[in-house]
Amino acid sequence: MPNQPVYQQRPVSRTDSSPSHGGYNQTGYQHLPQPFPNMSQLSAALGGLSGVPELEVEALRPVNLLQERNLLPHQPLDAPEPNLSADLKKANCSPDTFRCTLTNIPQTQALLNKARLPLGLLLHPFRDLAQLPVITSNTIVRCRSCRTYINPFVSFLDQRRWKCNLCYRVNDVPDEFMYNPVTRSYGEPHKRPEVQNSTVEFIASSDYMLRPPQPAVYLFVLDVSHNAVEGGYLNVFCHTLLENLDKMPGDTRTRVGFITFNSTIHFYNLHESLSQPQMLVVSDIDDIFIPTHDSLLVNLKESRALVRVLLTSLHSMFSQTRETHSALGPALQAAYKLTSPTGGRVSVFQTQLPTLGPGLLQSREDPNQRSSTKGVQHLGPATDFYKKLALDCSGQQIGVDLFLLSSQYSDLASLACMSKFSAGSIFYYPSLHHVHNPAQLDKFQKDLERYLTRKIGFEAVMRIRCTKGLSIHTFHGNFFVRSTDLLSLANINPDSGFAVQMSIEESLADTSLACFQSALLYTSSKGKRRIRVHTLCLPVVSQLSDVYAGADVQAITCLLANMAIDRSISSSLSDARDALVNAVVDSLSAYKNTVSNIQQSGLIAPAALCLFPLYVLALLKQKALRMGTSTKLDERVFAMCEFKSQPLQQIMRAVHPDLYRLDTMSDQGALHLNDCIVPQPHLLHLTAEKLTREGAFLMDCGSVFYLWIGKCCNDVFIRDMLGCPNHASIPPSMTQIPELETPLSERLRALLAWLQDSRPFSSTLHVVKDDATAKTSFFQHLVEDRSDSALSYYEFLLHIQQQMSK
Repeated sequence: MPNQPVYQQRPVSRTDSSPSHGGYNQTGYQHLPQPFPNMSQLSAALGGLSGVPELEVEALRPVNLLQERNLLPHQPLDAPEPNLSADLKKANCSPDTFRCTLTNIPQTQALLNKARLPLGLLLHPFRDLAQLPVITSNTIVRCRSCRTYINPFVSFLDQRRWKCNLCYRVNDVPDEFMYNPVTRSYGEPHKRPEVQNSTVEFIASSDYMLRPPQPAVYLFVLDVSHNAVEGGYLNVFCHTLLENLDKMPGDTRTRVGFITFNSTIHFYNLHESLSQPQMLVVSDIDDIFIPTHDSLLVNLKESRALVRVLLTSLHSMFSQTRETHSALGPALQAAYKLTSPTGGRVSVFQTQLPTLGPGLLQSREDPNQRSSTKGVQHLGPATDFYKKLALDCSGQQIGVDLFLLSSQYSDLASLACMSKFSAGSIFYYPSLHHVHNPAQLDKFQKDLERYLTRKIGFEAVMRIRCTKGLSIHTFHGNFFVRSTDLLSLANINPDSGFAVQMSIEESLADTSLACFQSALLYTSSKGKRRIRVHTLCLPVVSQLSDVYAGADVQAITCLLANMAIDRSISSSLSDARDALVNAVVDSLSAYKNTVSNIQQSGLIAPAALCLFPLYVLALLKQKALRMGTSTKLDERVFAMCEFKSQPLQQIMRAVHPDLYRLDTMSDQGALHLNDCIVPQPHLLHLTAEKLTREGAFLMDCGSVFYLWIGKCCNDVFIRDMLGCPNHASIPPSMTQIPELETPLSERLRALLAWLQDSRPFSSTLHVVKDDATAKTSFFQHLVEDRSDSALSYYEFLLHIQQQMSK
């Protein structure tokens, strides 16, 4: 027998000081000293990873998941750093923009298959950036063969020639490129901004235009049925748009228009020569037509006064309506006809199931099946009407965004197609009501404000290129695929994320680096044609151990979530759930078999993947994928839409929220920003075992914060934080932290502001007392605990172990 490595005794590591007894429904962890190899022993055991940075070896440290309790880092997980030279690291694209599931790219498909991990990219191409190098040059330098944009990872053979990093063709350096506009010097092409920065934006020439750049066009399509008016959304919409009319992106050419609908379609003549808006009603919904073509979409600057009059009076015009029908399909057909000549953005506000005209829908939900463990029906559309309309819109550069504001079933599975295939966004407020649910109305108002004022790109296309030998085979997100690698995006916004799956078609043995480049060509709201380019560079590896060392567990989880959503619609929800469990079983089995000379019993994962089973369990408990828990069909479909169109950070916060204890916060490790002290409390595992009745806890789910106050929480703490004398006096619907002049209040508000600062939208806050009904929402996020229909984390690990031993 070969010599086995000698292991040193090392105690189980801990990331917090909580007691180790109990937990996970008392099923009992084995609390034994764990033998871990040290770095040099591990390197030898894995076939000699000499020269590999310690970080990579740490990523391969075997972790016995059945023994090691506290796996979470103190602070939210960062993206793993690729093993590149310092220069390449410095030049590389930010992981917030471009992230790969494997930061070490396998040399061959066979090696990738052995690792049993998915290869793909997660992309946030139009996100808001604090700094963006903008290049105005007559010559945009691109590879003559594969059309890759010049970037920091090309190589200059001499001052006159450069070699493409994707297809390896040698290209000439144009004369103009010899001049560096930053240093104002000649002869240093390698110092130009597009070769120094992996994210740049080019001002495009007329070569990149099929037609003159379109103006910013905004058409609002508003449900004004009884249902819509009674819920109160119309009032909030009109008020918010009035406040933000001058903040919408655009220039002197910006155009706006309005269509309202119930059983008929209403257009509004806003010609600047009129003294009042003129309503034009079309009642023939089976053959919709535009009553006049020159004054329904008007120049905002010229007709601003009339637009303001309309928004001021719109709510009162329909306040007494008894109309209960909804002709959404004809309203969308009208919107398409109105915006076709220019393209633009159509914003649809809908509060019920469409009941009249083309596109009418029937209820397909059986409330008795909401908790089914056998399967979920009707996750796909009931009709192709909305998809066909969306594809027509996409062809005319019209993006359709949907705001669904309905407590009743509205068949979002069908309606969502209008946004999915036209590169639109979907918003859903299932219980919005100005009296019964003011918190959701407040969220709608904040979301709408962000939506109206955020950056927008029109008539866009995006192409993703990668190193020769790699190929892209599946895209995830809201778009229309125009050709194998070209996405048509009628609109692009800074909150949309995309994912792609990849395979390795030819061996990468001849290169040590793989590169990926996305290029987004769009028209800005100011009418400028621009190209935003992101380039990511990663090392290529030939050892299986290196593939595991470079695994990005969060990117893997997000890509698998996208794949699971597709699987649940094309096959079944149970198939999708099985596939997720199998992804964990397969990758951990492959790891165990390839490092089998490390003799250890238990469930072993490399440190890089130690959170993988936890994240997959959390995925299985999400509204999109859970079974056996009552879930409304529209809420499930919306959760699926979110997975397919959100950037990684938002998906991960929703899947596995961050939980912090507040009443034991100290200034140790705190950040000092803008004269504020921002505490950095440690992350806690998502289990009720970590909660105490004496404590106060903050849960960050991305779009919502929960502040949970235990019944026996200290009165002085409650007073200093919330301004209430004791627990009993905390109001049941508290949604903000009062601005008190106490150190505790200031620190908590600084922490919330700091967390909020990392996302573009406004998160809502719910203060939860441990005797309140809001507890249900809070406790549903404690994914490590057992529920009636789902395993605890420890039980899930035992299930994985059992599957691996089959």
